[in-house]
Amino acid sequence: MKYKGSCHCGAVQFEVEAPDHITASECNCSICSKAGSLHLRVPKSDLKILSGEDNMTTYTFNTGVAKHTFCKTCGIKPFYIPRTKPDGYSVNVRCLDTKPKKLSITQFDGINWEQAAEKLKQQ
Repeated sequence: MKYKGSCHCGAVQFEVEAPDHITASECNCSICSKAGSLHLRVPKSDLKILSGEDNMTTYTFNTGVAKHTFCKTCGIKPFYIPRTKPDGYSVNVRCLDTKPKKLSITQFDGINWEQAAEKLKQQ
């Protein structure tokens, strides 16, 4: 299914291919818990930026692997390149304008990132 999404002001718009039933993860790390993101990991080929790429800015911290992209106007992070899968994207399910038919949420222990990432690789 194709979902449309955007930042709050609508400057950044995107489309993502994902199942009808989305399983998203909620991370307790410092940036994710403060932003309230629900993560849907997808391959780069499944996300298409429709508009606003020039209105985005990137923030990195710690290892610098994750590329947190934000709308310059409203500050919302609709998607970013995650440290767990830097060859793909993590889409914030809360930024989808088209809501999934079913949403399941799992927990990711980003406070203990290395151990949680290792468990994720084994799944």
